[in-house]
Amino acid sequence: MKKPSPYYPYYSEHRKRNIVEKILMAETGKTQFVVTILGSGTCVPSLTRSSCSILMEIGHQKLLFDSGPGTMRRLLEAGVTIYDITHLFYTHLHPDHTGELVPFLFATKYSHAGQRKIPLTLIAGNGFLHFFQKLKSVYGQWIHFENEFLNILEMDNTNSDLIRFPDFSVHSIPMSHNPESIAFKITTTAHQSVVLSGDTDYTSNLIDIAAGVDLLICESATPDDMKIPGHLTPSLAGKIASASRAKKLVLTHFYPECEQVDIAKECRKTYSGDLLLAEDLMKIEIHTII
Repeated sequence: MKKPSPYYPYYSEHRKRNIVEKILMAETGKTQFVVTILGSGTCVPSLTRSSCSILMEIGHQKLLFDSGPGTMRRLLEAGVTIYDITHLFYTHLHPDHTGELVPFLFATKYSHAGQRKIPLTLIAGNGFLHFFQKLKSVYGQWIHFENEFLNILEMDNTNSDLIRFPDFSVHSIPMSHNPESIAFKITTTAHQSVVLSGDTDYTSNLIDIAAGVDLLICESATPDDMKIPGHLTPSLAGKIASASRAKKLVLTHFYPECEQVDIAKECRKTYSGDLLLAEDLMKIEIHTII
């Protein structure tokens, strides 16, 4: 008997997976860089796929990318609290990517023994500050922080950009989706690299920023025969991964229609490298030489 779709409330089986895939770049001298898929879904409610969110852990640094609905719960399931997050990134400003920004900040202000003790750095494309000021005009003090506890950095949304931190660097480049949309590339001091596309249509910019990357996390919103503007399909994501020579490809951001087709088979039309289909709470450990 065919199971009901997980995108409807009568689907009762909640798949909690903690799938670990390792990219072993060397047998010795390993340094830790762990990526967790917190949300592999979209704006469509699902019991198995939360909206878009990725966690990257580089030593003690914890980087959160997008915070769609369900992110804070998935963080807890992954063993991380909102107070542990050191950097919060946004690929663009659609609600399925920013929906828990306000709850995240509001919860951060909760006076409790586990409250935030370190500043939070928030990074997004140009236009975010205007967006945030509008949010503050609605929520006021509930998302306002004093004493440089919240640092906001905007990156160029018209050209490539770079910010360096002690343990990693952040490259960005415009994507083909919204005016503020950017992809992020995180590179550690040990030369490990991960690219997150965010939402985008086919663009050579994504090929450029993902060149030779250890891991490309790429949106693949709909099956090949249901292509919609501003988004990729499995074969287009595979084409980008092949052109960039990404060492591993993770497809994510699946609309319900993706559950009805063989997404991996469609991607294999254009990509023959290591391939994963994202699941919520999937972990990917990247190791390389120190």
